[in-house]
Amino acid sequence: MSHDQHSEILYTPEFWDERYGSAERIWSGNPNPQLVSVVSDLAPGSALDVGSGEGADAIWLASRGWDVTAVDISQVALDRSAAIAGPLNISWELADVLDWEPGVDRYDLVSAQFMHLPPAELRDLHRRLAGAVRPGGMLLIVGHHPSDHGSTKIQRPDRAELLFTAEDVGVTLDPDLWDVAASSPSRTVLDADGQPAEIRDAVLVAVRRASSPTA
Repeated sequence: MSHDQHSEILYTPEFWDERYGSAERIWSGNPNPQLVSVVSDLAPGSALDVGSGEGADAIWLASRGWDVTAVDISQVALDRSAAIAGPLNISWELADVLDWEPGVDRYDLVSAQFMHLPPAELRDLHRRLAGAVRPGGMLLIVGHHPSDHGSTKIQRPDRAELLFTAEDVGVTLDPDLWDVAASSPSRTVLDADGQPAEIRDAVLVAVRRASSPTA
């Protein structure tokens, strides 16, 4: 499938530049709650934040001592993030995840929060992200759970195939190489009218084993 055929679903750099340029802030400015929950007790190391947006996750990680690489498709978002972050130890990188290579065995933490792509492209991205985790490191993938699809209270991708469960991701990882925990916790957010609404996240926490089992 060509990039043009993807554009309706994934949008283009121009789309995201225009969206981020339309307001002083698009997102809350707070780090994603599952990132905070999972990572708070980890010793800092090198981290990759995929789809970094306005930088809240990258800034939170860097403020806790992580050496962060933050990747996004929008230069406007990256410039905004860098201005907010100031001197924190973050490398801001422009990339389209459809054809971007994160490297191999590079990071102690790889985090992808709410990246929703068509199934084949999502599996390919997750494969590359898993490859970027060092032995002993963690892959953290969080998405909107399929149970949220069709909700009239909260905005979600309108195509059901763009949502996934953590179990969907977990089965793609070699059980000899990874310790995998998949969950779907619920949390309460405010909907567009400012009223409480319950949502569920798909949360995959996978730790790459430091060495493969011996024969």
